[in-house]
Amino acid sequence: MALLLVGAFGWMTVAQSMSSVDADDLGFTLVDEHSVDVSFQVTGVQGKAVVCALEALDEEFGVVGWKIVEIEAGDSHSQARSVTIPTVSEATTGLVNACWVA
Repeated sequence: MALLLVGAFGWMTVAQSMSSVDADDLGFTLVDEHSVDVSFQVTGVQGKAVVCALEALDEEFGVVGWKIVEIEAGDSHSQARSVTIPTVSEATTGLVNACWVA
């Protein structure tokens, strides 16, 4: 019974790591008072589409814009992207909030 539990836990750990996605912020550029460009790199599951939630924040860390971006499956394990986020007021930063396998 203990061996079965250890095997099940091991498989859950491997299955979860096979579908995990990492996103690294590479930088941002304030385009104007109504948009910000966010550059990021996604490392995830090769051959599967990934979806990322991006945010633009103001100086008080309030969300002033956001965008959901789908990155189509590719042959590479990592993909770099630059995306423009529309904002309702001037942003002071842009970042990746989360990414997941679609």
